Amino acid sequence: MKRLFFLNHSPIEALFTKNSNDFVVNEIPLYEFSGEGEHLILHVRKKDLTTWQMIQRLSEVCGAKTRDFGYAGLKDKDGMTTQYVSVHKSFENKLENFADDKIKILSKTYHNNKLRVGHLKGNRFFIRLKRVNKVDGQKLGNALKTLKKEGFPNFFGYQRFGRDGDNYILGREILEGKRKERKRKMKMFFISAYQSYLFNNWLSKRLEIGHILDGFDEAEAAKALGFSIELVKSLKKQSKFFKVFEGDVAHHYPNGKPFIVEDLQNEIKRFEEEDTTITGWLPGHRSMQSEGFVKEMDETIYAEAEPFLKQMDGTRRFGWAFLKDVEYKYIDEENWFEMHFSLPKGSYATVVLEELTHNLK
Repeated sequence: MKRLFFLNHSPIEALFTKNSNDFVVNEIPLYEFSGEGEHLILHVRKKDLTTWQMIQRLSEVCGAKTRDFGYAGLKDKDGMTTQYVSVHKSFENKLENFADDKIKILSKTYHNNKLRVGHLKGNRFFIRLKRVNKVDGQKLGNALKTLKKEGFPNFFGYQRFGRDGDNYILGREILEGKRKERKRKMKMFFISAYQSYLFNNWLSKRLEIGHILDGFDEAEAAKALGFSIELVKSLKKQSKFFKVFEGDVAHHYPNGKPFIVEDLQNEIKRFEEEDTTITGWLPGHRSMQSEGFVKEMDETIYAEAEPFLKQMDGTRRFGWAFLKDVEYKYIDEENWFEMHFSLPKGSYATVVLEELTHNLK
């Protein structure tokens, strides 16, 4: 699947390996834990294990079933990650002397409810790129500054589409009735990959609009996009690369509800202040859709999903997201480029890396 980039610099050579020294993820909880209640909250650090493998090891020690554990999100197997998990406090004593070479319980507290998927604000990342020459180190710093100022396209990462990149094809074949999948979990996974594929196509189209507006004069842009001169003039006045349209589905950022853009000038201002963002559609029933001119644009991308809408649960996803708490440095003697940044839940650090380097290996 070919991806369009927001940044237009030439590819940067860098080596990235997902190991516990070069890739660290720290979960940011959605709320402060109360310190009381029936549920034990464990702050856990793991390396080279999936979240499920970690929970399995905790389960074997304390005797709680894996389904009794709560978690806010699944973390990468590779690298070092910290996250919060919950279990009933009746199992606390059996975890008192827990020891494992790949898992460490950093701290514990209590809360009134079990952790559920989505109960996180986001994740903070540390990433080290190696074999980066000094010039490319400067380019990476400048690129990161631009992403901090502008935001970044919130694509689904390669993980969503499988090793061969064809999970979305399998999902479409299931919807078409050409393929059977007995395991419900895998069936839903493949269908979600198909939804993600269409979302990425939508986002690439919105990036294309931004590049044409940046690269051409008003008349040329209007001709290339099929927009009126008046619309092009209006879009070019917006200060950010990603443009807001009347009829878009916006969303309070990072938490809140989706809504239709009606007061365009006010919503442009709120988007530029990072109080809201624009969302794309993961197609399916029971979800808000864009209106007017934007809906007409969207229909060209999502038309192929029309026969399957009742078979899918639709939702909205941030099309544009913002980096928070950005830090970086270039270590000359090692040829390393190190960075820290925070992302909202559901965003991929690998997508940010691909945007920064255009040539990740």
